[in-house]
Amino acid sequence: MQASEGIKGKPGRGVGLGLALLSAVAFGGSGVAAKPLIEAGLDPLHVVWLRVAGAALVMLPVAWRHRGLLRSRPALLAGFGLLAVAGVQACYFAALSRIPVGVALLIEYLAPALVLGWVRFVQRRPVTRAAALGVVLAVGGLACVVEVWAGLSFDAVGLLLALGAACCQVGYFVLSDQGSDAGDDAPDPLGVIAYGLLVGTLVLTVVARPWGMDWSVLAAEADLDGSAVPAWVLLAWIVLIATVVAYVTGVLSVRRLSPQVAGVVACLEAVIATALAWVVLGEHLSAPQVVGGAVVLVGAFIAQSSAPAEPPGPGAVPAPETELSRSGSAS
Repeated sequence: MQASEGIKGKPGRGVGLGLALLSAVAFGGSGVAAKPLIEAGLDPLHVVWLRVAGAALVMLPVAWRHRGLLRSRPALLAGFGLLAVAGVQACYFAALSRIPVGVALLIEYLAPALVLGWVRFVQRRPVTRAAALGVVLAVGGLACVVEVWAGLSFDAVGLLLALGAACCQVGYFVLSDQGSDAGDDAPDPLGVIAYGLLVGTLVLTVVARPWGMDWSVLAAEADLDGSAVPAWVLLAWIVLIATVVAYVTGVLSVRRLSPQVAGVVACLEAVIATALAWVVLGEHLSAPQVVGGAVVLVGAFIAQSSAPAEPPGPGAVPAPETELSRSGSAS
């Protein structure tokens, strides 16, 4: 992962930012479209399976074209399918059945701060004080979102599932950038997405067992805050826009920017999803939760926009910003 690179380190900055924004908008609409299907009688895992399997079917011609990746990058394809596809979607959709869309997204978007943990403890590279401050703000904002003073008013299992989605999303940002600095030898991002969706479908087929699904729900209508909408229309949106378009633009944006910069823009997904859930589903949040959500996003932004400091060379005097990580107290 090239987490230390700023926007200038990757070509196509403007295009990359546009793709990242489009991905955030596409991903942000998934929960709003999925929750009515869950409330109509579909199990959350069945909705995830339909989403991933449908997208895999759409991307099947791409997978065939890039079948050479099965030999050259099997670990990358397996990891992307398990974490970035099956893990993120299963945990997120399961969380939706227990907690509001906005809260699930806000917790999931602790991921940008967790990327800093990857840089610090896995790559063993120092990070700045500002990055550590961003993590603290994100955690503090999360405490407001879940209203800890009320004795954790949200379902604890739902919160843990959303946190699991955050951990899996770290894998999405890290794996999306794999090989981006390899030039012509870099794995084609569309091929990685296609096989990631296929791997995710296989995993979710075992977990979700779709043969027990109530398929009649898809032929009926779902309630969208008082409005009847054909269930298949919501499913088509989830498959084509919130999955195929979202993943393609998301991975391409990471390749053009970096996991760090793309993570900043991706934080807008939480804002978009929360706003849509408020307007479309009528899921109103309290004032402290809105403030807490804003703090989570600010913290994630600070954490991700503070590039990890480069290790000082022999005999160099460490800069003040790196002292915190050298003492072991940075994230």
